[in-house]
Amino acid sequence: MAAPRFAPSRRGSDPFYESPDVVPYPWSTDRPAEIEGLQPTGPALGYPGPDQGFILKIAQRLRPRICTQSGEHIDDAINGSIGIALRRASMMSRAPVIHDLTIALTIWGWFDTDTPADLVTLRSTVFSGVRNLGHHYGAARNIVDAVPETTLRATPEQISLLYPAQWKVLSGAASFTDGHA
Repeated sequence: MAAPRFAPSRRGSDPFYESPDVVPYPWSTDRPAEIEGLQPTGPALGYPGPDQGFILKIAQRLRPRICTQSGEHIDDAINGSIGIALRRASMMSRAPVIHDLTIALTIWGWFDTDTPADLVTLRSTVFSGVRNLGHHYGAARNIVDAVPETTLRATPEQISLLYPAQWKVLSGAASFTDGHA
């Protein structure tokens, strides 16, 4: 490709390429907080995965479908369910998709107008205040950690067949009613 006329010419100097005076060292992971090896696991460490922020866009899309009862707040439903959806997505080593949040909201009855009364009673207690994660992060973690892995590995069609008859099993509600969480 020809050089434009206004570009300085280096005629007479051969070769055109010159090595830099200093060759930089190759990049290495030397940051203080760099994780060596696999992601650590344990209580309150969460479930990291790629592009998790996309769940916020998905949540805004599903927001109009969420049905709350008296005393419940829609942001509690969303924040409590987002963690479940992110856990499901990270188990599958991918970014969140709409099915992750749909399953999370379905197992807690957030799409139903005729939700079972015992489910409403439990979720109004369990999800209360989760919209403020700064003060209720532990409660949000309990919601996420209670959901069994079998629920998270199920398809949306399987969940819709089991809900509402099996909502206690799907959501892991026993961990809240037994006083463990």
